[in-house]
Amino acid sequence: MRVKLKIWRQKDANSKGAFVNYDFDGASPEMSFLEMLDALNTRLIEKGEDPIAFDSDCREGICGACGMYINGYPHGPVKGITTCHLSMRYFKDGQNIVVEPWRSKAFPVIRDLIVDRNSFDKIQVAGGFISTNVGSAPDSHAIPVIKEKSDHSFDSAICIGCGACVAACKNASAMLFVSAKVSQYAQIPQGKIEAKERVEAMIQKMDELGFGNCTNTGACEAQCPKEISVINIARMNREFYVAKIS
Repeated sequence: MRVKLKIWRQKDANSKGAFVNYDFDGASPEMSFLEMLDALNTRLIEKGEDPIAFDSDCREGICGACGMYINGYPHGPVKGITTCHLSMRYFKDGQNIVVEPWRSKAFPVIRDLIVDRNSFDKIQVAGGFISTNVGSAPDSHAIPVIKEKSDHSFDSAICIGCGACVAACKNASAMLFVSAKVSQYAQIPQGKIEAKERVEAMIQKMDELGFGNCTNTGACEAQCPKEISVINIARMNREFYVAKIS
């Protein structure tokens, strides 16, 4: 299987980047996309060239570190998966494949396809937590939670913070990520105590870091590998308004 790759190469954050073309004829439908890049890198190293730098960790679809833009789609053209789960069987023999990093002021390129997503960590530190005494885990029934609300909380908590929502948004907005982190606590009793401070602090930090505003195009939900719902954005806005008037 032969593919024609057009990959963004950039030495570091201060260097000017450019696309470089590669013809790779060693792919197979059974390979994952990252395995294909590994094989290409092996050939580049054998020729004495610098390998393509890309971020990867778990390769199980649970960390989001593998995020990259593939043929105009965050994580690639297949819905509901991360790049590490993208298989080469979704591409055709001889197909052109364009690969580039996330594009956002808040996600500066470190090298090639690797971006600095530390801004998400800063938002989380600003308020995405519950303050509680450390000790043994309480009994599961100690604090009653309505089943529907606990389900909504878990649906929000599965966000892996990969940044695909930012990459998909024409405004580079982080609203889906932030709203998911706000929503996972807003639905449970443990999160109510610091609700006001949490939503104000996280939104303030999001704005400080240069993320854009939401204009309700829905691209974030469409491209999220965990299919986080934009309903969370409405919930976060409600939490924010309540915090401001209370």
